[in-house]
Amino acid sequence: MNNDTSTIANIAFSILLFPTFFQEEFLAFAWAAGDPLWAMYLKRVFLLLPVLAFILGAWVTIPTILSIIFRHNRKEYVLSLFSTWWDLGKSIAYYWAGLANFCFYVVVYLLGMIKMLVLGIMSVLQTVLLMPFRLLGSAGKKVTGSSVPLIAVFLTLFWVLIESTIFTYVTTPLVLDTLSNITGERINITLMRVGLFTFLFFIVLGSYAVLSTFVDSIKEKNVSQIIGIAAIELIVLLVEVLFLYREFVDALIPWFAMYAEDFQIGILGILAISTFVWFGIRSLSWFLFASYGTPTIMSIIQGKGIQASKGKESSAPKKLSAQIFDTDDYMENIKENIDWVQEKGDELIQAFMLPPLQLMASAINFCTLLVANQHMFELPLTDMESLKYAGNFMQTEKPEQADSRKEKAAAN
Repeated sequence: MNNDTSTIANIAFSILLFPTFFQEEFLAFAWAAGDPLWAMYLKRVFLLLPVLAFILGAWVTIPTILSIIFRHNRKEYVLSLFSTWWDLGKSIAYYWAGLANFCFYVVVYLLGMIKMLVLGIMSVLQTVLLMPFRLLGSAGKKVTGSSVPLIAVFLTLFWVLIESTIFTYVTTPLVLDTLSNITGERINITLMRVGLFTFLFFIVLGSYAVLSTFVDSIKEKNVSQIIGIAAIELIVLLVEVLFLYREFVDALIPWFAMYAEDFQIGILGILAISTFVWFGIRSLSWFLFASYGTPTIMSIIQGKGIQASKGKESSAPKKLSAQIFDTDDYMENIKENIDWVQEKGDELIQAFMLPPLQLMASAINFCTLLVANQHMFELPLTDMESLKYAGNFMQTEKPEQADSRKEKAAAN
C-alpha cells in the first residue's frame, strides 16, 4: 500500500514538475557552449530567448492548472490558457520573422547611408568644381543687368592702361636721355619706367576727363564754359601730340622708309599725322566705351558716388550668394536627409526591439493570467504603440471594451 501511494505521489510530482524533464536539455542546446563559434551565436540569438519563454510558460502553467479548481469561469479560463500558449507560439514565429526583418532594415539603412554619403561627396565636389563657373556666370549677370556701366568703366581703364604702356616704352629713350643730362647720372631704367608709366596713366585718364567735361558743356550749351574747356582741350591735344604721339610716329618712320624709296617727311607732316592719330584714337575709344565709363570714373574720384538703384544694389549680393552656393537647395537637402535618417532610425529601433518584446510579452501574459485572470498585452505587437496598453493594465476593462460599453449604454 505504501509502495502504491509513493508511486502515485511520484507520478503526481512528475506531472506537476514536468518542465524538469526537458529544461536542462533545452537550455544546454540553446546555450550551445560546446558548438562552433558561429553555431553558438546563431543558437543563442534564435533559440535562447524562445526556450526561456517556453520554460517560463511551462512552469507558470502548473499553478494555473491547479487554480482551475477555484475559478468560477473555468471554461473561459481554460480557453484563455490555450490562447496564451497559442500567442506564445505566434510570438516565437514573429520573433524569428522579426530578426529577418531587422536584418533587412539594417541592410536598407546601410545602403541608404552609403548612398547619402556618396551623393554628399559628389555634391560637395560638384559645388567646389562648378563654383568658379557659377561665380563668373553670376558676376556676368550682375554686370550686364546693373545700371552702372561696369563694362565701359573696365574698358576705359584697360585702354588707358594699354595706351600708357605703349607711350612708356616709346618715350623711355627721350626721358632717359633728358633726365641723365639734367642729373649727370645713370638712372635706373626700371624705376624710371614705373614713374613714367604712373605719370602717363594719369595724363591719358585726364585727357578723357577733359573730353567728358567738354561734351557735357556742349550738352548744357554753356558758351563760356565751352570756350574755356575748348582751350584746355587744345592744350591737352598739343601736349599729347608733341610729347607722346609725335614720338609714336617717329618710331614708325623707319617702317615707312623700308617700303618707300626716298621717303622724307618734315616736322609738319609728323605733327599732322600725330594729330590725326590722336583724333582717330580718341574718337573710336570715346564713342565705343569712354563716353560711358569716364563719367562714372569721375564721379568716383570726385566722391559723388555711383548713381544706381538702391534696392537693386542691396539685393544683388544676396542673390549672387544664393546663385553661387545654392543655399536654399543645400539646406533643403540636408533637412530631407535628416528626416530620412530619423524616420529610418525609428523603424530600425522598432524592428530591433519588437521581436524580443514579443516573446517577453507572451511570457508575461502567462503570469498575469494566473494572477489577474487577464492578459497584459494584446498580441501580436505591431508597433511600439501597442505597448501603451500595459500602463492601463490595472483597469478592470480594456479601453476598447469601456468605449463599447458606453456606446451600448447610450444606444439603450
